[in-house]
Amino acid sequence: MAAYVNDVAVRWSDQDAYGHVNHARVVTLLEDARTGLLFDAATRAGVAAFEAGLLVAALEVRYRRPIPWSPAGVRVVMTAEDVRAASFGVAYRLLLPTGDGNGSFDEAKPAATASTQLVPYDLATERPRRLTAEEREFLAEYTA
Repeated sequence: MAAYVNDVAVRWSDQDAYGHVNHARVVTLLEDARTGLLFDAATRAGVAAFEAGLLVAALEVRYRRPIPWSPAGVRVVMTAEDVRAASFGVAYRLLLPTGDGNGSFDEAKPAATASTQLVPYDLATERPRRLTAEEREFLAEYTA
């Protein structure tokens, strides 16, 4: 098992009046990171069905530290979890740069942790669908 790691840019407009990334924008950062896993990496692995339809059925975010704007952005570490016949989860750890100038991120103290439950969806029939064997195999590579 290996986690999927995606560095995501933080936009200047993501900040709130306090100079931190707004809580709703954190969800967008997680979405940006997740598309790297489920669209880009999956397509490279020959699994393109996620792009055809995928719904977020549940989302939980725990904010642990303020997230300031940084030119280094944030690092999102993701693993798949709770893979079932017609749904799966993604767990996230959002990390901040350490500021040491070496491009490293603080693994010990995530700024946020989160999870989403995702449901494969057939847009043509407007119904959930089961995961394919290829999708399950892909997710297994990132299962904690």
